[in-house]
Amino acid sequence: MLRFLSRFIGLWLLAGALVALVVDGAKTIASGSVVTTAVGQMWYSVSPATLNAAQAGIQRNVSPFLWDPIIQSILTAPGFVVFGILGALLLLAGRKKRELKLSELEIG
Repeated sequence: MLRFLSRFIGLWLLAGALVALVVDGAKTIASGSVVTTAVGQMWYSVSPATLNAAQAGIQRNVSPFLWDPIIQSILTAPGFVVFGILGALLLLAGRKKRELKLSELEIG
């Protein structure tokens, strides 16, 4: 069940990465210069209150160091890159393990 959930979420993240790439591509063509939308900008446009709450919660309860250089770096990265990497990692984590049979090994 956990593998299925990992693959399911991974596929949705890859689909989101593709959508973000297409949107950024359309904006790039329209403007004539490279345009990328950061994850933080996407999050802020969807729900600014949760972004502010996440920042306050992490800085107060976990560590200010975790928010400032680490999470901020992720939030400034292009959305298609972050979603693509997360989706690929979840698909990789949810893949079915292939059993290696002795007859498939080539020795010598």
